[in-house]
Amino acid sequence: MTITTPATRDRYAKIVATLGPASSDRSTIKALFDAGADVFRLNFSHGSHADHQARYELIRSIEQEVGRPIAILLDLQGPKLRIGRFADGSVHVGEGQNFRLDLQDLEGDARRVSLPHPEIFAALQPGIDLLVDDGKVRLRVIACGPDFATTQVMVGGMLSDRKGVNVPTVLLPISALTVKDKDDLAFGLRLGVDWVALSFVQRPEDLDEVRGLVGGRAGVLAKLEKPAAIEALDAIVAKADAIMVARGDLGVELPAQQVPPIQKRIIRSCRASGKPVIVATQMLESMISSSVPTRAEASDVATAVYDGADAVMLSAESASGKFPREAVAVMDRIIREVEADSHYRAALDASHQPAQGSAADAVCASMRVTASLMPVATIVTYTRSGYTSLRAARERPSARVICMTPELSTARRLVLGWGVHSSHAPGDIDDVPEMVSRACSLARDQGFAKHGDTVLVAAGMPFGTAGTTNFLHIAKA
Repeated sequence: MTITTPATRDRYAKIVATLGPASSDRSTIKALFDAGADVFRLNFSHGSHADHQARYELIRSIEQEVGRPIAILLDLQGPKLRIGRFADGSVHVGEGQNFRLDLQDLEGDARRVSLPHPEIFAALQPGIDLLVDDGKVRLRVIACGPDFATTQVMVGGMLSDRKGVNVPTVLLPISALTVKDKDDLAFGLRLGVDWVALSFVQRPEDLDEVRGLVGGRAGVLAKLEKPAAIEALDAIVAKADAIMVARGDLGVELPAQQVPPIQKRIIRSCRASGKPVIVATQMLESMISSSVPTRAEASDVATAVYDGADAVMLSAESASGKFPREAVAVMDRIIREVEADSHYRAALDASHQPAQGSAADAVCASMRVTASLMPVATIVTYTRSGYTSLRAARERPSARVICMTPELSTARRLVLGWGVHSSHAPGDIDDVPEMVSRACSLARDQGFAKHGDTVLVAAGMPFGTAGTTNFLHIAKA
């Protein structure tokens, strides 16, 4: 299949839209794409394989229709820690009372409930806090053993069946991949998803198992939701292909005031490493039920864009909200408004991370300087793996980056990258003159340049060898 990519987005930051009950038919998914969605997220915490396959096939059908690569992100559920059930469905626990958690498979009451996760008890110590139902109830461990924990209720409230449990200060001895995740992953890879998001990453080693299973068939994205992950941030970024700032659970396990500086720290780390970073969760939360966002939400999206995030994401807003198309359109307008601000480029330049001591970064740093000194219409990167395009995007150049690749999978994956316009260009290229000629033709054909404009061409030689970016050419379109 050839994706010629005639359509362009007049912005650098990308939009990830989650599909769900409110966005499962072809007309709605197409409307989301037309409104500005670049990447579609399939959330495997909800829905059946049949549901996700139907959405996948609709996306690929739309991709064929519009002639533009579309990226598909499979988001694995990850390990969900939950309490058991109550005899009456729910109970109220009061501040100061004792409450027991144990492994007994019995219905709970106001004094105890099952917590069927022995790995939690193995890691607990007195003084550790457990957060139940997104922190609405807080329990502090006062005594514990391999099969129980006696806690004191620090923040009381209602507890009901199967509510989630967070253990923010403990590195839990559990795999980031559950049996369900492995089944979902195998299914998604058979479909042909472009990115796989691993939930509840705690340590760099959590990425090893999923990367082995993926085997290069998709990019591996680490979702940062645990305080332990922030402590190992740079090591996790180094092992991942991309990062998601998953502010939902991160905001449960950490005080709310700590999340904004952590978000900025994650973006800085990703920009330094040249790894795409998505900012997610509650970006336009009010648009689940309202056709307009709050001013605070608009500022939240804008902040991520000013900081240089590669993408911002919609979750329930596009998956189950009343106004999925409007939410994407609003996000698109916010991004455009920020990028049109005269201070936007100054902010990006001020936060620019020094290049690494490699041939690829030397070439791409030169490309960035050249684009700032000359009237460069566009930058074309010829790549098989996507490496050259991502190193170019890392520099946040003032000109758009066209990823020209013979690999459709690479074209789709690179849709996530900041400022990258993906183009599938089948066929091998044998020499430099042919590559420069095709790059200039592509820039003209897709509206990024006209005859006589300056085009920068970056690539790795010998052609087809990943990670060898070592060539920069200034050409006339």
